[in-house]
Amino acid sequence: MSHVMHTYKRLPVTFERGEGCWLWDKQGKRYLDALAGIAVVGLGHSHPRFVQALTAQAAKLIHTSNVYEIEHQEALGDRLASISGMDEVFFCNSGCEANEAAIKIARLYGHHKGIEMPAIIVMEKAFHGRTIATLSATGSRKVQAGFEPLVPGFARVPFDDFAAIKKVAESNRNVVAVLVELIQGEGGINICHPEYLHGLRKICDANGWLLMLDEVQSGVGRTGKWFAFQHAGVKPDVMTLAKGLASGVPIGACIAAGPAAGVFKPGNHGSTFGGNPLACAAALATLDIIEQDQLMANAVAMGEFIHEGFAARLKGLAGVRDIRNKGLMIGIELAYPCDELVKSALAAGLLINVTNDNVIRLLPPLVINREEVAQVVAILSPLIADFLARSNPAPAAIKTA
Repeated sequence: MSHVMHTYKRLPVTFERGEGCWLWDKQGKRYLDALAGIAVVGLGHSHPRFVQALTAQAAKLIHTSNVYEIEHQEALGDRLASISGMDEVFFCNSGCEANEAAIKIARLYGHHKGIEMPAIIVMEKAFHGRTIATLSATGSRKVQAGFEPLVPGFARVPFDDFAAIKKVAESNRNVVAVLVELIQGEGGINICHPEYLHGLRKICDANGWLLMLDEVQSGVGRTGKWFAFQHAGVKPDVMTLAKGLASGVPIGACIAAGPAAGVFKPGNHGSTFGGNPLACAAALATLDIIEQDQLMANAVAMGEFIHEGFAARLKGLAGVRDIRNKGLMIGIELAYPCDELVKSALAAGLLINVTNDNVIRLLPPLVINREEVAQVVAILSPLIADFLARSNPAPAAIKTA
């Protein structure tokens, strides 16, 4: 019997090794990984140049603490500032820690403006983490249930609804920031319209608010740009990163610009492990390989290919509500809760995920090729068709845009 705390409904498989987009379990069965550790392993498994960089750093120095200067941390901060156009970076260990830092920046920023009870506008169906503050910012009652009292100071509105933001602006004088995922990963691969981000930038500027973007899942090349905000050409004041930043080595980053830069002073925030030499070496190698191997262009091409593949195979199938993607963030929305597809796909040698109850979420490694995409489509499409035939959904026209 395992003594690991029972916080996950784990699938009955243990992986022993990986290579590229493939994993092998302890019995030697091979699986095509279309989840990448939940958008983490962008370079695929055991990328040779990444392994070499990580091994070399581990042999030299793993950790010293933030009491001292850390060369790799400074280099990574410079690199992230350069590719984002932002000013300064706080390093931590995860996405929820990065979002916690963002929330603290917003509150301190508000207090500096003389606002005693600063509030942050957040979205329905959002997911920002599982610490008490990020849980409170998250838009899922199922995730929050049992952990009350939640942290106050959040005003919730529908996602991709600019009119709702304007309404809050008119009625709540305590607002200091907007926190939003441009693509809601846990919420079901919900993608906002480009004009929504432009509107947010304008209303934040007009009211002196911080525009804070959670790019924990969408960042680091997954959508075909370094960061999803770059598709719209609108720069945030705060951006949070984690998941794919160091290819599986735990790291998070909270990046600030403009009015958010300089808000934190020594003593306001910290992390024992954050930005240590090993994690930063892993992140630097990850960014180098994404750039050198043109993996952002591959994310665009393979995202289009996988969308086209499923649109063709699932066309006219009753119960398929929508197929949507931005680069290699893919969501297939069905008419019914479809958790059972995770196990049937596993049995067929494919790793997928279901989020928001009825959305099949695919987040394959950025290195995936056309042959592997074709295999994902070939394995999953009949499983979806069989599931829907058994579920007997009402007819629904598929959307492919």
